[in-house]
Amino acid sequence: MLRLDLNNLFSERIGQYGIDWTAEFATHRQRLDDARDALWGRKSDPAEFLGWIEVPEDTETVRHVLRYRQASAWVEDLVVLGIGGSALGAQATNAALGRGPVRLHFVDNVEPEPILELLQTLDPRKTLVNVISKSGSTSETMAAFLVFRQWLELGTSDWKKHTVVTTDPTKGILRPYVQAEGLTAFEVPPSVGGRFSVTCPVGTLPLAFVEVDLESLMAGARKSNEQARGALETNLPAQTALVNHLFSHRGINIAVFMPYSSRLRFLPDWFVQLHDESLGKRLDRQGQEVRTGTTAVRAIGTTDQHAQVQLFREGPHDKLTVFVRLLNPSKNLEIPAVKGLPGLEYLFGRSFFELLDAEARATAHALTKAGQPNYTLTLEKLDAYNLGWLLQHLMWQTAFLGELWNINAFDQPGVELGKEYTYALMGRKGYEKLAEELRAEGVM
Repeated sequence: MLRLDLNNLFSERIGQYGIDWTAEFATHRQRLDDARDALWGRKSDPAEFLGWIEVPEDTETVRHVLRYRQASAWVEDLVVLGIGGSALGAQATNAALGRGPVRLHFVDNVEPEPILELLQTLDPRKTLVNVISKSGSTSETMAAFLVFRQWLELGTSDWKKHTVVTTDPTKGILRPYVQAEGLTAFEVPPSVGGRFSVTCPVGTLPLAFVEVDLESLMAGARKSNEQARGALETNLPAQTALVNHLFSHRGINIAVFMPYSSRLRFLPDWFVQLHDESLGKRLDRQGQEVRTGTTAVRAIGTTDQHAQVQLFREGPHDKLTVFVRLLNPSKNLEIPAVKGLPGLEYLFGRSFFELLDAEARATAHALTKAGQPNYTLTLEKLDAYNLGWLLQHLMWQTAFLGELWNINAFDQPGVELGKEYTYALMGRKGYEKLAEELRAEGVM
């Protein structure tokens, strides 16, 4: 179960923001109803990129992924070649739930030294390479693929057996290549963008190899869908979107995302891309300049209590902190009593989870006392069902915010120009004019 605790937002200490939740909820009810109805109403239009809503219902693709996993018992190492949304969701879920015997490796940068080190470490005969690019034109991913294909050709008798591709079903550079070479391939649904793709084969294929319970992950995502379609009183993503909306209009321009779990250490990285790339927009849907967005910042409890929390508590009042807590541990560890250490008796016989939970609650209360707004999302426990629910919740929250801010939360025009400049700098055909511009500006 995913629970939402907004109590800290409406204490006297945070009264400076002048938010009366009951009144604001009533004021924005129609806008939220309209946002919900608009999102569900547009989900069947591929141009709207809302396919992530329906992906958790696609049980046949999950079965296809699991059959492929079962037929690949020889794999000891799986290398994921992808960047951004093609890697972060699987990386976050793997850190939280993945277990052996297969080891996952994510090549999500083009720095040469780590790639060379990985190539020198792995045995190509026991390695599967998963190339993930919807368009097939992602420079970082395709450069890595060219290197890994050569490595597989030199180290195995059949490089094709050791390669699996996840790409668009009909378009892009990779699809005809897959067909010509006879490679195994899975589909990225055309109406699903990278940062919303964790529940499709972009995420589920690598996660199947580390024994994540995909059926439970999808069931959790479906539970979030159920909430997102329901009445606003139980519609958690609509509620958290409204909270973010209200505070963004009161000078809060930083969204701190802070899970209290080292197993969730990559979840903030995934959230940062989801939030920032979706909501940082210059133009609204009518083409008018608006410059929307709050900046997501990653933090991990308890580690960042000894780093960032000093700023979060005593720094500027420009942050909304979202804590993610676990209600129950999957395993626990008792703190033993040791003689000769006076002053530590308060720890003796207590558990590590008790300490973790106390630190989470203490940090939230300390921020509240300082007038720093925060709220908490609580997972009953860290398993596939609850994590699937949380991931889908955060995607829905992002979609609701896009509607409240009247922007397209599913494109990324600010990213595209950087890609085009890269193509020009690397001499890609068709970008000669842009290369001339860069030369004139002293970039080349």
